[in-house]
Amino acid sequence: MTAFPYDLQDDSLPRLGLIVLQVDETIEQDFRHLFAPDSVKLHISRIPSGAELTPDSIAQMETALPTAAGPLPPGLDVVGYACTSGTTLIGAGRVRDLVMGAAQTRAVTDPLTAALAKCRVLGLTRIGIVSPYIASVATPIRAAFESAGITVPATLSFGEEVEAKVARIAPASIANAARALARQAELDGIFLSCTNLRTRDILAPLSVELGLPVLSSNQCLGWHMASLCGMPPPYGHGSV
Repeated sequence: MTAFPYDLQDDSLPRLGLIVLQVDETIEQDFRHLFAPDSVKLHISRIPSGAELTPDSIAQMETALPTAAGPLPPGLDVVGYACTSGTTLIGAGRVRDLVMGAAQTRAVTDPLTAALAKCRVLGLTRIGIVSPYIASVATPIRAAFESAGITVPATLSFGEEVEAKVARIAPASIANAARALARQAELDGIFLSCTNLRTRDILAPLSVELGLPVLSSNQCLGWHMASLCGMPPPYGHGSV
């Protein structure tokens, strides 16, 4: 058999890796909306996660992170670990070290790091947080913002630990929680925490209605990954 000659051609598109919880039904769809197919090469890996989001199931994810990061293709520009609460309890530095040790990438980020970076860019110092979590998961997120120098005057949580239900919380309910927070305290921004919450279509209308930035885990993570690649903000990011 004679081999047919061929040429090699480099692909110059930014290369993004995303580590998604096994039970997350939202962020992958959001990212495929945020990033046009011809703007990036997006590679997804799934990490085992319990049906219930608890400190114990998050601790197990720490052990599984290298296994989830390892199969991603080499030469990535950025890898995002798509779990806000997981990053909070594992630690952003630990997440970065585990991913960098298993994947070939120039940078690693996560929704918590991304949200704090966005708050700094926007000059936000008084944030209200909406989350779906039980108290043992929600409280450390508030503490992480406060440790970064951001005051958190009020938080609201749906008290849900079953991830299948988190993905089905109505966007209208999330918007109502944000409105309630804005009535409770003087805020200069609101953070909708959790990559599994369906927040994409309510961010822009809420920002206009409440007259302040409304951030989400998924939008912030997409923005930060784009920033680390030197890309323009992803589609629709003007709302945050």
